[in-house]
This record gives sequence, C-alpha cells and structure tokens, in this order.
Amino acid sequence: MLRIIFFFFLLTSGISRATQILVPMDESQNNHLKAYGIAFWTLENEVVIEWLLNYRGGSFLMPHLRSIEEELIIRGVKYEILADGQVNSIRSQISNPEVNMEIVQLEKAPKVAVYTPGTAQPWDDAVTMVLEYAEIPYDKIYDSAIVMGVLPKYDWLHLHHEDFTGQYGKFYSAYRGYPWYQQQVKDAEASAKMLGFAKVSELKLAVATNLKNFVIGGGFLFTMCSGTDSFDIGLAAHNTDICEQMFDGDGSDPKCQEKLDFENTLAFEDFKLERDPMVYEYSNIDGTDLHKTNRLTENTDKFTLFEFSAKWDVVPTMLTQCHTDVIDGFMGQTTDFRKDLIKPNVLILGENKLIGTARYIHGEFGQGTWTFYGGHDPEDYEHRVGDPHTDLNLHPNSPGYRLILNNILFPAAKKKKRKT
Repeated sequence: MLRIIFFFFLLTSGISRATQILVPMDESQNNHLKAYGIAFWTLENEVVIEWLLNYRGGSFLMPHLRSIEEELIIRGVKYEILADGQVNSIRSQISNPEVNMEIVQLEKAPKVAVYTPGTAQPWDDAVTMVLEYAEIPYDKIYDSAIVMGVLPKYDWLHLHHEDFTGQYGKFYSAYRGYPWYQQQVKDAEASAKMLGFAKVSELKLAVATNLKNFVIGGGFLFTMCSGTDSFDIGLAAHNTDICEQMFDGDGSDPKCQEKLDFENTLAFEDFKLERDPMVYEYSNIDGTDLHKTNRLTENTDKFTLFEFSAKWDVVPTMLTQCHTDVIDGFMGQTTDFRKDLIKPNVLILGENKLIGTARYIHGEFGQGTWTFYGGHDPEDYEHRVGDPHTDLNLHPNSPGYRLILNNILFPAAKKKKRKT
C-alpha cells in the first residue's frame, strides 16, 4: 500500500523531464551522512538513481520528483536542480576515457541486518549509530537467528563489535569483576547451551562458519574493530582449542598455534596468537601497538585512501568515495592490520603510511564480498568502555563514517568483478 501511494504521488507531483536533482558529495554538502539515507530511501521506493563516482566527491543524480525534493529539504541535505543540458555536460565529462570517473546505476535497496546482541546499546557500535542517523532501516539478528538459518533473507550484514574466538573480548584482565562482563558471560553460556553447544567458542565458530557461507552464497559482509581479526582467528581455530580455563572451563590446546588453518580464513594468514589471557589482544594481526611505539597522536594519526580506476575498478572506487583522501585515524581493540599478514588476494583500500599498516581492506569470496575496517568509532579517537556515545549531529560530514555508508549502497549496484 505504501508503494502504491508513493507511485501515485510521483505521478501527480509535477515531474519535470527537463530537470534532475544532483546531490553533491564534495565539500559543499551540508550533511553527507543523511545524503546516503536519501539515496537509500529513494531506492526503497523503487526509483533508480545514479552514483557519479569521483564526480564532486561521489555525487548522486536522481529524477526531479517533488517527493524526493521535499525529503531532501526535510533531512537538511543540499541539492541542485540541473537542466538537461547541464546533465548531458556532466555525462560527457564522466564518459571521457581520460577522466577517472564513472556512472553506476543503483537499482534496489539491499536488505540490511546487524549482527548484535540484544543487550547492546546503539552507541556501542559506529555502524548502528550511522544507520540510525542516516535513517536507513535494518534488522537486528544474533546467534540463534544465524544458527537457525536466517541469513539468506539479507543482502548486507554488519558484525557488531564482536569476539568470534569465545574469549569475551579478552576483557578478563581489566573487567572480570564488573557486572556487565559477568552478565555477558552468563548470557553467552546460556545461549550456547540452549542452541546445543558445549562451549561458547563452539557456538561462535558455528556462527562464523554460517557467516562465511553467507559470503560464499553472494552476501555482502562488513565489520569493524575486533569483528575483523577475531572472525578470521575463530575460523582458523576450527580444529583446535585456543581458549584458556577462565573462558571455557579447560585449558587451551598446547599446540593450538601449529593447528591453525589459514586456508579457512578470508583475510589473514601466518599470524601468531596472543596466548596470554591477561593481555588485551588476540594476535599480532592488529597494529595498535605500532601507533603507540611510533608516538602517533590524535593530531598526527591519519590514513590515506588509495585511488582506483573508476572505469576499471568500479567496486573499490565505490567503497572509497569521499570528499577527502586523507582521513583522521581512530583507535580500537583492533585499530588496523599488519600488511605482511594479509593474504595476497586481498585488496587494500586505505593505509596508514607513517607506520605501514592497512586500515581498510576488501575481498571477494565465492559469489560475495567482505570488507574489514579497522578502529572503533571514526569520531572518537580513543574510545574506551563507558565513554559517552558520539553525537553524529556534530559530525554530519564525517569522512570516516562515509566509508561505512559506501558499503551500505555498494550492494544496490549491479555487482561487477574487479578487472585485472
């Protein structure tokens, strides 16, 4: 009924075939984040739009419909009305083979889900925050839903800040006496038992395996912070026990390091586990310590996006659309990734040049894709447990948050393989 009303409104809303709406995504835009929400809303209502890659920061071109224009005004997003001649000029400029730009049609809004526990607060996770700020709808799912086979309903899935190794985020040393930690352990153990698993690590492995199969089947997987390396570590440890007694009731396998299966991972290989349960780290994948040893500060910590050929490398170009190539860094339990541990078939989208780490990586697997983005919150440099949540009303033009939203729109385009 909603779509019928929407289309009736379109037919009676004064469509002008001589004009189109351009939503600029360069420095002139008032609210980059809500602009993505407008793009998603338009796709939800079955209106095809165009993403002008590398044109004014990755602008959007939409039909000039009164309903869209009113929504842009309501959400405070800057737009321009262009005549046919102006649109044709832009198309001509983009089509020039010597210009690094491309036009991609966005056709259908993806069905979005966030893998998150019911006890999580929205401000615990940057992706959840920006989805809500941009007004992009999503479903919340967790372990039981995934084990029960719900994933085929969705096109795009984000993994909330998570530990797929069964070690409860390795918060034991600092937070084992805190009620929230004790409740987290209690809930996880109860969930594992209810679903027929003897240990939480076994449940998390089953979940990770289902998530991997989701990608193989054509799904789009995105995650940040510890959801990146702990995911691959959990997959690598499918034939061994890496958890100590305080996590699962018995000791780890003394030969667990040698038993890691790097063929079973998506992004990383040859990494070394951090076996000490009192150390707040999973392995040597994470480059957080390099930030400290190189004395990077909030003012000097930056990462740079790579430039790709828009006409040939369409997918990485979509994922790196932004109004700046240099983005302020931000920390996390997993801040970034050591390059020597990244598999050779993985594409690095962004790097910290000062310390030589990868911040933003992407890969194809089966029929689908995955994207890992290091760090916890793009607008909170050193986020700590208990810190106040980020108010995105204060950061409507955040470049770091834009990268997240590129991933939301990416599945709306016809998937194109990267050319070699």
